[in-house]
Amino acid sequence: MTTGQNLILIGMPGAGKSTVGVLLAKALSRDFVDTDVLIQAAESRRLQEIIDSDGLDAFLALEERHVLALELHGAVIATGGSVVYSDPAMTHLKRHGQVVYLKLPLPDLEARITDMDSRGVVIAPWQNLADLYHERLPLYEAFADITIDSAGLNQNQIVTRISSMTDAQES
Repeated sequence: MTTGQNLILIGMPGAGKSTVGVLLAKALSRDFVDTDVLIQAAESRRLQEIIDSDGLDAFLALEERHVLALELHGAVIATGGSVVYSDPAMTHLKRHGQVVYLKLPLPDLEARITDMDSRGVVIAPWQNLADLYHERLPLYEAFADITIDSAGLNQNQIVTRISSMTDAQES
């Protein structure tokens, strides 16, 4: 992986993208951007407020617009779990880096996510986490350049695995 290439973290809510992203950026001496935080700051509202007041489609359009506006080089980017619904956003991200899918089994995600109603998750009212997982899984797998099976690993182990896998692809 070249220094100018971004590392883009994708995965389900609760997979650890934000936490791992900060640690990975620190380990690699790179900038870190969390697109969810970026959206909240730009819109002066929490993600859940945007979803509740504007609706899922409007949020997805907003997320796509903010991701397409990113012009980063050599950064670690933690994306919102719903970014994979946008082909243009994912094409833009992939053009400037490697996409790393943090894969975590559904039971682990269910144990981690206790705030589904306030977390800012793009989920239809009739869906549960299992529905969302099965809907998004093929998208994450299709866009991933690297998949990290995070089951049973702590954040530092995930960072080490990402670092070694991205280094190996560079050689």
